Amino acid sequence: MSKVTKTKKRVTKTKPKEIKKTAKKIAKPIAKTKLAIKAPIKISKTYIPKDTEKYMCDKHKVYFRMKLQEWRKELVKANNEALYNGSMDDNSISADIVDQASSYTDKNVEMKAINRQIKLISEIDKALARIKDETYGFCLDTAEPIGLKRLMARPVAKYTIAAQEKHEKNEKVHADD
Repeated sequence: MSKVTKTKKRVTKTKPKEIKKTAKKIAKPIAKTKLAIKAPIKISKTYIPKDTEKYMCDKHKVYFRMKLQEWRKELVKANNEALYNGSMDDNSISADIVDQASSYTDKNVEMKAINRQIKLISEIDKALARIKDETYGFCLDTAEPIGLKRLMARPVAKYTIAAQEKHEKNEKVHADD
């Protein structure tokens, strides 16, 4: 019978230590970036976006979100006042046909204005949703930047000027059919 000798294998534990060190190096920057993302950005009430800043940086998004929310709040308040306190609840019926026609016309114009404002509130809500999903400030057709000047003038803008003109031209063509 031959003898079998048993040899012990050495197990080195250098790899787990190296993995732990590498994991710690990676985890630290990730933790720092998570803190930076969660910290709310504060801007002054007099802040105006500048072309020198990176387009649609966090300050721009906060500025336009605040502007849109304030605009929405004003429109809702105006609509509520018009509906509940305006001439809409004028139930007096006049014997004069001209007065009745005038009253009807006034109410009709006021309702059209309210309907336009409701549509605008819907557009503001869509713009706020685009801010959340990081697409605000970029054309829905071309994905090009809309531009700060255009957004300052019309915060609910969805298209660049060229794309908007193209859409309006298409609407005019289809309206003629």
